[in-house]
Amino acid sequence: MALRRLAAAAALLLLTACTGGTGGTGASSAQEVPGEIVIASGRDVTGKNGIREQLIEAWNRAQDKAGTGYHARLVELSGSADEQRSQLLGALQSASASYDVVNLDVTWVPEFAAAHLVRPLPGSLIPDDVIDSVASTARWDGKVYAVPFNSDVGLLFYRRDWLRDAGVQETDLSAKDTTWTDIDALIGDVDDLAPKGYQKGWTTQLAGYEGRTVNAIEAFTTEVPDLRLTDAEGHYDGDVDKLAQGIAELRRRTASPYLLPAAVHSDEPASMSDFADGRTAFLRFWPYGYRSLFQTFTEKQLGVAPLPGAAVLGGQNLAVTASSPRAHKAAELISYLTSAESERCLLDAGFAATRTSAYRDPDLRCTTGTAAPSASPTGERTDPMPRDADGRPKYARGILLPALQRAVQRPRTPLYGAFTQTFIAQLGALFGDSPPTDEQLASALDQALRKALPD
Repeated sequence: MALRRLAAAAALLLLTACTGGTGGTGASSAQEVPGEIVIASGRDVTGKNGIREQLIEAWNRAQDKAGTGYHARLVELSGSADEQRSQLLGALQSASASYDVVNLDVTWVPEFAAAHLVRPLPGSLIPDDVIDSVASTARWDGKVYAVPFNSDVGLLFYRRDWLRDAGVQETDLSAKDTTWTDIDALIGDVDDLAPKGYQKGWTTQLAGYEGRTVNAIEAFTTEVPDLRLTDAEGHYDGDVDKLAQGIAELRRRTASPYLLPAAVHSDEPASMSDFADGRTAFLRFWPYGYRSLFQTFTEKQLGVAPLPGAAVLGGQNLAVTASSPRAHKAAELISYLTSAESERCLLDAGFAATRTSAYRDPDLRCTTGTAAPSASPTGERTDPMPRDADGRPKYARGILLPALQRAVQRPRTPLYGAFTQTFIAQLGALFGDSPPTDEQLASALDQALRKALPD
């Protein structure tokens, strides 16, 4: 705890030096008026009174004990991620809501930074312990504008029991470098087995929202590893031939012999339900599915592995709003919520942690809240999620951490909203009754993105 207090103090000293310019308060921490610090965030996937709320309440208890006069309050925004982004933009641009801290999707950081809706933060708030790929999502235009809170990456969940029943000898797909060609062959094995209720090999999230963008970027980047759709300044930098290659891979993955037809209209809850109900053998999903699916399946039934090919990096980052009258204390709160111990708590609760130590440090424990349920009086755990000897989710160190380290980002641009809306709309033609050729769709997508992301 002493080290955490020292880190927080150092961060605050640097914040004082860094916020005197654009977006700064011009006041020191001692000059701030104590009061409520409001945090705006999307839904906590760990449920009611989830781990985010528990961490905030732990910080509040420390403030009460020290008599600082500060208190943090979490406001959960409703709706989809796109709707939450619109709510936050509207609230901060119009000053209609008094938010001090906002929990931003990693793709939103450039937009909020370029619009001066969030303020620069000291780089010391992102220590070397933060996974490199994750740390890069918090920066824009050479400055730090946010601090990684929880991360995310695409993973492959699958029915291990069905593979075994179909005669597959090695059902641990995380033990080798599994490819999509391998998945196609395994789907053929399950097709021959034809379990009760089974319909098609795999499902994912291809409805007309961000899930379609994520799946497309994963397909595009698997086929064209050096694909970059935006340059360092966020301008469009695509290539028609590379787009056509990426579209061909997306088309192959979503072909009718393999994909559950409902996937083209599915979001996360729908795709998880289809998999949990036994309609598919494979599911592309996020880490929080590990805890959720083990409410239904046992280790003998459910497997998890890195997603074949490229997997998109997701997650949320905490930022201090430009309008906050308590910016220094808000930065201190962020330092607490993203500390090594807090990240261990987030990992234990089912999130993907942002710090390497959360996965590897044998001495790091979560002492806040009830992130890792203990055994009941009968000796049975109330949470069936598999855990290792240190209490972490069993797959965390060997599967989740390497997946995060290798993950690819979606295009980084202050116009990400325009990019993803255009991307989603154009790719919708691929799932229509008369889809265009790869070259036709690539040309149309290229032209549309040039209009959406002008120089």
